[in-house]
Amino acid sequence: MKTLLLILGLIALAIGGLWIGQGLGWIAWPRESFMIAQTEWAWYGAGLAAVGAALVVWSRR
Repeated sequence: MKTLLLILGLIALAIGGLWIGQGLGWIAWPRESFMIAQTEWAWYGAGLAAVGAALVVWSRR
């Protein structure tokens, strides 16, 4: 179970980081993404990254 939580947490961190980068306009991949330079997606990404970080911490206990 701890391994599953760790994997889910790392995936959430990676996707959250992508959303932050796209929302702030730092990452333009894929080119046709509707999330590029949309600040709200940076906030969604920050929330997802926070959940991912919590899962990683929780899995390490």
